[in-house]
Amino acid sequence: MFTGAGLLLTTLLSAATGAWFDEYKNGWIWQKPALVTPGDAPGAAPSDAIVLFGGKDMSAFEGGESWKVEDGVATVQGSSVNSKQKFGSCQLHVEFATPEKVSGSGQGRGNSGIYFMGQYEVQVLDSYENETYYDGQCGSIYKQTPPIVNVSKKPGEWQSYDIIFDAPEFEADGKMKKPAYLTVLHNGVLIHNHFELTGMTAYEHAPKYVPHEAKLPIHIQNHGNPVRYRNIWVRENVAAPVPVKPEEKAADKPAEKSAR
Repeated sequence: MFTGAGLLLTTLLSAATGAWFDEYKNGWIWQKPALVTPGDAPGAAPSDAIVLFGGKDMSAFEGGESWKVEDGVATVQGSSVNSKQKFGSCQLHVEFATPEKVSGSGQGRGNSGIYFMGQYEVQVLDSYENETYYDGQCGSIYKQTPPIVNVSKKPGEWQSYDIIFDAPEFEADGKMKKPAYLTVLHNGVLIHNHFELTGMTAYEHAPKYVPHEAKLPIHIQNHGNPVRYRNIWVRENVAAPVPVKPEEKAADKPAEKSAR
């Protein structure tokens, strides 16, 4: 599509040279993008999202019955939880608030975590004026990299993660085909830009990949702190469009029968 300046320049060049430039066409044939209606409020799920927690109950999670649900908010208690539905590559939105009453320090203060496929963690922690190791602070990809910046809000205030997870892929023999990647926005600010994970999250050893299924549950950790959650939803339609060339489209058509 030409901008106004670009169209004016082309017109002037055409007038000067007496030539007209044909529009560039790349030849690709695209499918029509699906229509998705965005949420009608900040944090609200779009029309194609799978809502894991919308404020009523934690029935979308194994172990969810142990969490306290009140006034549209789920508070961590009892056990960690795993989504009953399994996911691969996806977009996740989640809102959380660390306890308003500050207790403990470092990793003992407002600790929880979001694990994709139950293995790859984005840390949840109260990192407002709370020092700890940098690859373990809020927004870190735990034990792999700190966030680009620390945009943590005060204890008790609501915060958000918008995360794009690109799942790893393995060959039939278990060899790595493609690593996992994470892009993370914390409170609307980019803190990881397509970061390549070096493996699963672990506390006691270096990250490493272990072959697993193409889809696995999302895990939310109970680390002993009453972190609160709300507006948890997932979108699976995150693959890039794949076009076809006109000649490939024509090749798919059955050959016409010749007249007798």
